[in-house]
Amino acid sequence: MRKLVVLAALAVSLGVAACNTVQGAGKDVSAAGHAVSETAQDAKK
Repeated sequence: MRKLVVLAALAVSLGVAACNTVQGAGKDVSAAGHAVSETAQDAKK
C-alpha cells in the first residue's frame, strides 16, 4: 500500500512539472511568433 501511495505522489509531481514545462514552452513559442510578426511588419514599412 505504501508503494502505491509513493508511486501516485510521484506521478502527480511529474504531471504538474510537465504541465509547467509545456506552459512555459508555449509562452516562449508565442513570444517568438510575436517577434517575427513585428519584424515582418517593420520590414513592410
